[in-house]
Amino acid sequence: QVQLVESGGGLVQPGGSLRLSCAASGSILSSNVMGWYRQAPGKERELVARIRSGRDPDYGASVEGRFAISRDNAKQMVWLQMNSLEPEDTAVYYCHVRREGMDYWGRGTLVTVSS
Repeated sequence: QVQLVESGGGLVQPGGSLRLSCAASGSILSSNVMGWYRQAPGKERELVARIRSGRDPDYGASVEGRFAISRDNAKQMVWLQMNSLEPEDTAVYYCHVRREGMDYWGRGTLVTVSS
């Protein structure tokens, strides 16, 4: 079983930065995909970024160049550095792991970008 706990969300002004963290429990292999998705009110959940050891990260088109994902396999953690935040980035951000064909999700952390 895998459990994911996100932290780091909050209120930030447009143009600001936030760093989200996700701590995973259970056995996560470096080959397992770890990543972040988000869901804004009235919209479908969408990919923000994902990373697998040995491969370049994937980013959603709307965040490429502004967000950066990183992970520490030994600590079983993944981070999302978000820069140049825009009001359109307001959403609940979910940590995600895919392991052995199964998807695991955290409960989410709310990011609000507003002046």
